[in-house]
Amino acid sequence: MNIVSECRCFGGRQLTLEHQSASTGTTMRVAVFLPPKADTLGEGETLAGLVFLSGLTCTEENVTIKSGVQRYAAEAGLAFIAPDTSPRGEGVADDERYNMGQGAGFYVDATQAPWAPHFKMESYITKDLIDAVTGALPIDRGRLGVSGHSMGGHGALTLALRHPGLFKSLSAFAPIAAPMDVEWGQVCLGGYLGEDQSLWEAHDASRLYSKQTFPGPVLIDQGDDDPWLDSGLRPELLEAAFQASGQEGEIRRHAGYDHSYFFVGSFFEDHIRHHARQLGA
Repeated sequence: MNIVSECRCFGGRQLTLEHQSASTGTTMRVAVFLPPKADTLGEGETLAGLVFLSGLTCTEENVTIKSGVQRYAAEAGLAFIAPDTSPRGEGVADDERYNMGQGAGFYVDATQAPWAPHFKMESYITKDLIDAVTGALPIDRGRLGVSGHSMGGHGALTLALRHPGLFKSLSAFAPIAAPMDVEWGQVCLGGYLGEDQSLWEAHDASRLYSKQTFPGPVLIDQGDDDPWLDSGLRPELLEAAFQASGQEGEIRRHAGYDHSYFFVGSFFEDHIRHHARQLGA
């Protein structure tokens, strides 16, 4: 992995890294915060890590500079891993719509033209990214959690079930909870996977959690003043799915909060503590 930038932050190190991905066929960027604990590890010791999946239009930079998460990760001794949201670069397909193409990988492996050659974000996150960061940094691949915001919340919820045992803790902020029922999901699932909606169900958190459970408590926060509450997120469908399957955890509603990183930053401490407990950080 190549270091693009490195800064001291809350006693730890904030890195931006580049590496080659076999899944996407491109160079991918990832931001990694290593807490102060990383500087005092003994031989063979490693850190627990949290993979954070960002939302539509974001890169690895948004959560890194807007959320204030480093303070809490430093206190918890937790590595924080924030990948980009899609492949990018020359020869990579794109779309003039903000909710399709570059910046909108939707954490699925595309099967349709022109997306299939590069838009393999599920494989990238669950294999290439984890191989890269655990191979180059003192991060324990056996103690990884996953979280995300909006499109990334969708990714966290679905990848945690689709890859059993890979992630040991799970949370989300304002996830696209029922993509088959909203425009954001219909655009991306249709574009990347084709018109057969039976294939979409395997990537719809509300459909998945109505029949399966994650082996541990799931923490979800949702602002009640989120402008996309009804048109893009549909948390009530995920609440019903949790009840149907008996999924442990809670979906917390917050009056007055919207969809922004002001909302995310307000509750990040709770999420870091949630993951640190589950991962033994």
